[in-house]
Amino acid sequence: MNRFPPGFEADHDLRSEFIRKITLLQLDDASTATSHLDARAPSIPRRLVRFWHDASNVPADVRACLDTWNRLADEGFEFLMFDDESAGAYIESNYGVRERSAFARCEHPAMRCDYFRMCFLLEEGGFYVDADDVLLEDSSSRLNRLFNDPRMKIQPLGFNLSAGVMLKSQDLWRPELETENRVFYVANDPIIVPAGHPLLRRALRDATEKLLDDDEVPDIQHMTGPGNLTAALAAYARELLLAGSPPDFELIRDWDSIAEVHWDLAYRRDARNWRSVYPC
Repeated sequence: MNRFPPGFEADHDLRSEFIRKITLLQLDDASTATSHLDARAPSIPRRLVRFWHDASNVPADVRACLDTWNRLADEGFEFLMFDDESAGAYIESNYGVRERSAFARCEHPAMRCDYFRMCFLLEEGGFYVDADDVLLEDSSSRLNRLFNDPRMKIQPLGFNLSAGVMLKSQDLWRPELETENRVFYVANDPIIVPAGHPLLRRALRDATEKLLDDDEVPDIQHMTGPGNLTAALAAYARELLLAGSPPDFELIRDWDSIAEVHWDLAYRRDARNWRSVYPC
């Protein structure tokens, strides 16, 4: 771990290299991934939570995406939908002044969504997906597998800087994949997790500190989004490796066979799209 000293997760290049490392370690450990799990560990509730900043005015194209998940009711899933008002009330009821103040500093709906999902899932556990995610046909068995054990489930991603395109998900698992000019990280969608998971607790703590720091430049990716979760994962996984502890998280290998993002939505062409306000 000499190459990855404490605090290394703040360095973008080292963080990317480390995420690549733990992705390949998961390949090596696949056969024993769940053998160490404590039978007393809390299970992941079959609870699907989503967010749209104004629940009284969900666009028709977004509603169509949300509706694709309805068939999970037959699988025993509970459905919850939050907006700015109900999310703020939830944080008010379940968290302290720091978290309430941090949420109040989230300037964009996407940032409030990022922050709320961490608060809710840490307290309650369950399954979060973005409102523009679409559940694919014939994917129930693959989705259900993700609830078979209490490990936190998150999606690894990669970006080819030279070509300006995302890496294909199957390529992320090829040990021979070229890593030069590639960035490796994790998404904060989906998140499948039991209540109280220490990785999510760290991510929420870090996001809260960034939001309350007056010297931080507003940046959704870094403060509350994938960058924040990736940094928390890197620091947390390093500690587990140093302690010789097996991972209590799983990087999902086949999420693109379960759900896909619908990009051609009207809100993406105005200020409701965070990328138009905070370009990355």
